[in-house]
Amino acid sequence: MGKYAQYRTPPLCQSKLLCTSLLYLFSVMFLALYNALSPTKCLFRSSPFDPIQAPLFSYPSTYGEHNHAFPTHRSSCSSPVYFSDYWPVLEEIQNLCRNFSAFAPNLRYMMEDGDTFGGTFSTNRRLSYFNHSNDSEELPCGFFKKFPISNSDRIEMENCNGVVVVSAIFDDHDKIRQPKGLGSKTLDNVCFFMFIDDVTLKGFRYHQLIPRKVLDYKLGAWRIVKVSRKNLYSNPAKNVVIPKYLVHRLFPNSKYSIWINAQLQLMVDPLLLIHTLVVAENVDMAIPKHPFFIHTMEEAMATARWKKWWDVESLQRQMETYCKKGLQPWSSNKPYPTDVPNTAIILRKHGLSNNLFSCLLYNELEAFNPRDQLPFAYVRDLMSPKLKLNMFEEEVLEQIAAEYRHNLKRVRSSIRDEESYTTQRTKRARRDLIVNSSCCSRCQNYLSEVWDETHK
Repeated sequence: MGKYAQYRTPPLCQSKLLCTSLLYLFSVMFLALYNALSPTKCLFRSSPFDPIQAPLFSYPSTYGEHNHAFPTHRSSCSSPVYFSDYWPVLEEIQNLCRNFSAFAPNLRYMMEDGDTFGGTFSTNRRLSYFNHSNDSEELPCGFFKKFPISNSDRIEMENCNGVVVVSAIFDDHDKIRQPKGLGSKTLDNVCFFMFIDDVTLKGFRYHQLIPRKVLDYKLGAWRIVKVSRKNLYSNPAKNVVIPKYLVHRLFPNSKYSIWINAQLQLMVDPLLLIHTLVVAENVDMAIPKHPFFIHTMEEAMATARWKKWWDVESLQRQMETYCKKGLQPWSSNKPYPTDVPNTAIILRKHGLSNNLFSCLLYNELEAFNPRDQLPFAYVRDLMSPKLKLNMFEEEVLEQIAAEYRHNLKRVRSSIRDEESYTTQRTKRARRDLIVNSSCCSRCQNYLSEVWDETHK
């Protein structure tokens, strides 16, 4: 009889400690390699959609200055919000946009000739439109002067019948930033429009970003819309609020919209944003909370302190008007987590409540100043029907958008024939507005409630 072959364990594997050490070493090396090659730098975290990998546009080298984003304290691997898979979301959004009944009835708007784009209405007249109970009643909502854009741009805007992403540069503080993380079918289903005033556009053309003779031009995802500054306001901030709050009028056939400040760069597909923050939450609007303030008066004081608006006296009169007409400080009795939003990004469903809110808020911006956080709670709390609102955390904003610093060196500074903006000297409040509290009697109850709430 033959002898059985005797199997012997290799000497290398006879030590359990050595085997464990080798297994640990190879596992760590694999994870380190995966993390180094992963675009998200997060372990086993794949993208939930089908992103376009190639750059949307190649910028000239002269356009690359001052492009550093603000640092974020949030870990790149933490997720305050999760998104569904791209293809089911695409199909659902397409079906929703075909369902016109979900966005009816439509408001009726005043069509008159006026000295200003937004018209001139008294406080009581504006307030009379807050309770919208008659769909046949006409509502003031801008466009009392023609919005100065080309007919070809106007036609393209009217043909956008699904989701639209809107931004604007009405001075030269920001750059045109291309969205990232777009799904492979997103550009076929989402419109991207960037409104730029004609003088700023000269600066972009000086740096050969946009050809001089091109009227209808797409820059990556964005369609560039030239707006004549001469026919609007001298203050660029007042011009920005037109596409920011009257997007439902500029794009009358769109069903959803995303406004994003030019200082931000979109990092998540807009279809996923609309689905997760608006559709899934069943709201009319989604907007981030302010990272510091919860009371409107806090924002008003910061606006005056940091000279965000030149006429401090008018700010005081604005807040007195709101206190007199019913603005209350935030409390836990309100169905919203704060009275102060961060309006850098706004996601909307173009239904009755959202469109009404946008018109009413725009009328307040026309009457006072373009600081849109000041009338936000006033309009939201007093209007009817009520606005269904999703005010999400600042960490979500950091996940969906990257914030960049404003330009330090202006791109249009080399243009000799540029028009300079009129600089307005700060109009300070009278001393008795600060020292003598009896002057502020209309807001005394508001301030007393805030004091009591913060000192409980």
